[in-house]
Amino acid sequence: MTREPASYVGRFAPSPTGPLHFGSLVAAVASYLQARCNEGQWLLRVEDIDPPREQAGAAHAIVDTLRAYGFQWDGDVLFQSESASAHRQALERLVADGWAYPCGCSRSDLDAAPRGPLGVIYPGTCRQGCDAAETAIRVRTRNEPIGFTDGLQGPVTQSLESESGDFVVRRRDQLIAYHLAVVVDDALQGITEVVRGIDLLDSTPRQICLQRLLAYATPAYSHIPVVVHANGDKLSKLTGAAGIPPDGSGIVLVAALAALMQEPPAVLARSSLDEIWHWALEHWQPRVLRGVTAVRMDSPALRRLDINPLFA
Repeated sequence: MTREPASYVGRFAPSPTGPLHFGSLVAAVASYLQARCNEGQWLLRVEDIDPPREQAGAAHAIVDTLRAYGFQWDGDVLFQSESASAHRQALERLVADGWAYPCGCSRSDLDAAPRGPLGVIYPGTCRQGCDAAETAIRVRTRNEPIGFTDGLQGPVTQSLESESGDFVVRRRDQLIAYHLAVVVDDALQGITEVVRGIDLLDSTPRQICLQRLLAYATPAYSHIPVVVHANGDKLSKLTGAAGIPPDGSGIVLVAALAALMQEPPAVLARSSLDEIWHWALEHWQPRVLRGVTAVRMDSPALRRLDINPLFA
């Protein structure tokens, strides 16, 4: 069920928790341009594996909005829930190989656990066994550094056991956790580079850990700056980010290029979507994003385009 090998395969993988907002559009544009400028495939995957967080109709609305903005993906849209059997097989393999184990700890049980930059550092309470009726499944970590060189943010290293502890790959409600699902699906689709927001940078060592345990290839990673509100909060549904106009607004697409520091001329906002994409493909320069972690909605480049009223 894996895709045929290709020299470059990228992807965009939104979660259907609401309409496509500007920050997600910026990530989609970056991954799309990187794939097309490498003469590669660009896949669209909807990560619909967390029903409690999903908004009714959001998945298809996101796909329709991307189509309206001129994105052209290769093959059919993959809905991550369609890979459920592959996720379960990977989980069973981790358990059978001794790398994963049941954990009955609740959040209150971990109130006294140490905290680190990634949150609670799991103390290994259930490593030697657990008799709880309801359990999650955790991956057994080691304290050997896991490092990689991000295409935009440079060297990254984590020692998982001391910095995050054993992490969850199946939740107590029986749902497969994000880290395992994304690793399995990236392998199934033959992804060679992941271009996504820097808010996921700290997740990457855990995903590389799983890739190694499951004998999967590790793709290259490039983490772009996230778009933030004027107060510094990341644009998201939780911080009140409104959906972009769903009918394909040229000025919003140009604003996404501006957020990616591509310096599009103001006159480009009056062009057709085809013309905007042509300009973007001709001028894509990801290197200007090296070391940049955030782009503010009130930055001069975005203020000049005055896109905020379009999200009202």
